[in-house]
Amino acid sequence: MKKLAIFDMDGTLYNTNDVNYYAYKEALAYHNLEIDYEYYCRECNGRSYKIFIPPIANYKEDIIEDIHNRKKELYSKYLDKVKINEHLFNIIEAIKQDYIIALVTTASKKNTYEILEYTGKTKLFDLILTADDIKNPKPNPEGFLLALEKTNQTPENTIIFEDSEVGIEAALKTKATVVAIKYFS
Repeated sequence: MKKLAIFDMDGTLYNTNDVNYYAYKEALAYHNLEIDYEYYCRECNGRSYKIFIPPIANYKEDIIEDIHNRKKELYSKYLDKVKINEHLFNIIEAIKQDYIIALVTTASKKNTYEILEYTGKTKLFDLILTADDIKNPKPNPEGFLLALEKTNQTPENTIIFEDSEVGIEAALKTKATVVAIKYFS
């Protein structure tokens, strides 16, 4: 019986800081709002837009959603800035015969598939869960637990690869084995 390996996308499989930052920067500029690169990397990466955009947009719900929708549309414009974690993709190739390979991300379905198609990695995954499939973003473990449920796996037979504090917190709540990705070049 196969085991389960779950991978986060942003910061784990891909360094998308620049992709996301420039897309958000342009979306925010439409509303005469700004975001600093260091602030984005430190405070926003790995978190749902519903957490980090409200303070920037003065908690105006219609503006928050517009910024997010614009960002999703602008995302593909900046895909040339993505950096791939080749080591993790090599690991996926090496374990694919013995593991169900799942992707669980706070990114939108649209942006998730855009980056996977851009890098030619879509077919590596047996299950892909995005922010569109989950009500409660990380640090809530809902996405990881849904992956376990959909694949009929137990935490004992699961390994989760994550990078962000909120993602690691969510992964640990599942009682699965957790591997923290702190940096890749």
